[in-house]
Amino acid sequence: MNATLFRSVLHIAALCGLYLSSAMFVPALADLYVGHPDWQVFALSGALCGGVFMLTAAATSGPPPVFTRRFGFLLVNVLWTVFTIVGAIPFYLSSYDLTLAQAVFESVSGITTTGGTVLVGLDNLPPGLLLWRSLIVWLGGIGILGLGLFILPNLRVGGLSFFKLESSDTTEKPFSRFASFTRAFMAIYLGITLACTLAYAWAGMSLFDAVNHALTTVATGGYSTHDASFGHFDSLAVLWAGTIFMTISSLPFSVMILLAVRKRLNVLRDPQILAFLGYLTVFSVAVGVYHHLTNDVEIGLALTHAFFNISSILSTTGFASEDYTLWGPFAVTAAFMATFIGGCTGSTAGGIKAYRIVVLYGVVRAGLQRLVYPSSVASVRYGRQTVEPDVQRSIFLFLALYMLLWALGLMALGALGYDLMTAMSGSITSLSNVGPGIGSIIGPAGNFSTISDPALYVMSVLMLLGRLEVLTVLVLLMPTFWRY
Repeated sequence: MNATLFRSVLHIAALCGLYLSSAMFVPALADLYVGHPDWQVFALSGALCGGVFMLTAAATSGPPPVFTRRFGFLLVNVLWTVFTIVGAIPFYLSSYDLTLAQAVFESVSGITTTGGTVLVGLDNLPPGLLLWRSLIVWLGGIGILGLGLFILPNLRVGGLSFFKLESSDTTEKPFSRFASFTRAFMAIYLGITLACTLAYAWAGMSLFDAVNHALTTVATGGYSTHDASFGHFDSLAVLWAGTIFMTISSLPFSVMILLAVRKRLNVLRDPQILAFLGYLTVFSVAVGVYHHLTNDVEIGLALTHAFFNISSILSTTGFASEDYTLWGPFAVTAAFMATFIGGCTGSTAGGIKAYRIVVLYGVVRAGLQRLVYPSSVASVRYGRQTVEPDVQRSIFLFLALYMLLWALGLMALGALGYDLMTAMSGSITSLSNVGPGIGSIIGPAGNFSTISDPALYVMSVLMLLGRLEVLTVLVLLMPTFWRY
């Protein structure tokens, strides 16, 4: 492996690490304001990490590298490893007294916008720790979108370029210049976050709660400032605000840029958007009607809670308004199925994602057509585009590895002593970056605080694999990758 490649990767990782180190001073100020001693933990961690990254950036400076697939794969893995380690430092050193495995899990869960937590007593935690959780989720969301929009398309992971997939115009990018696109990307991400904050505040949240929940809603991370999550607020307005912004945040980001900047309403006809909104509606209405009929809940209230919790699962945000596992077997089954599916490609949502489901449907349809008409030419299409064979192969490769990793995670958690439901849901909720699982331990009314350290490490690995689209990590295990 070329030494120049390592130098360039470390340089970029150090520059990105500086941003994360600087963010530590925000919770430091919050704790200092209320007089909590953890402000020293955040300030010292930020100063030390910032110093290390500054020295590393200076030592590895040089001419910019030529982007290659090998460089891209290595960069993605190093970046997320650095983010995980840096994010875990304040958790480990804080007064909460977490083990190393718990600190790493909390950091990975935040950076990957999964939202599973080992912390209990959130209502009484110092503001600095709560704010740090929300910040790493929000910054992780930026990294995920940057990964999806700028890096993975060049690595051919996840299919065609997102610029082509997530607009109805296949010949044009949202902006001709990278800098212009980046500015628009950040402006819209900040704008949605601000709008979400205002909506939550208008619906009745305190300013601190509104800011924290907006940061984790837009990034589809699901960290709350209360143990009861959204059930703490007992407000239908808050639930519908959350539902709307979780849904918006599950849509392709490049489509939002085209819609906001160029006012092109036709981009909303993107097949994966229609598919996502379709199965979100079907799941929500079915669960809501079932909840109404089974538990004699008023239909409007049942639908409100159903839309909120299903959109939370499909967007892989992980908030909860109630313990929906108590609604009945159908609701539990629907929630478990939704954990696999996810939102749209090019958003911060995890899971298999709507784009792959649309293409998979096209492949199956074309295959069945050939059984009836063997001589026919049945192309697989995504909207007006023909899906290339190598894209179809990458999708099937992803799905095969996705299910294999779920099974391996399930067996690992079972070997560590967990029951079938906890092992099944713990594995898939980590791989899909959803957050809560199914069952009394890690369900919507529980958390991961009682999970053993070895199991937390297993779930942390699954969260990283799921967030980095599986193939991006596993390619590093190939001996050919390391040959010069």
